[in-house]
Amino acid sequence: MPADQITYSDRYSDAVYEYRHVILPPEMVKYVPRNHRMTETEWRNIGIQQSTGWVHFMTHNPEPHVICFRMKKNEGRQENGNYI
Repeated sequence: MPADQITYSDRYSDAVYEYRHVILPPEMVKYVPRNHRMTETEWRNIGIQQSTGWVHFMTHNPEPHVICFRMKKNEGRQENGNYI
């Protein structure tokens, strides 16, 4: 998988969640399941690299190569506030 061609948005948030979206090269769309949200194992297997705690919650249908992730605030963090 061309992991070096995957781009990651900055994080953005609301009162409950932090969000980010991942943009895959268009040729990788065939690896994104259309009938369910990817598990962490599935998205890691296609080359997406990010800290634990992120959950695939939506695919942007007009652009299926845009994968949306969210994480509850403070989840996946150590006590000092740094991501693990």
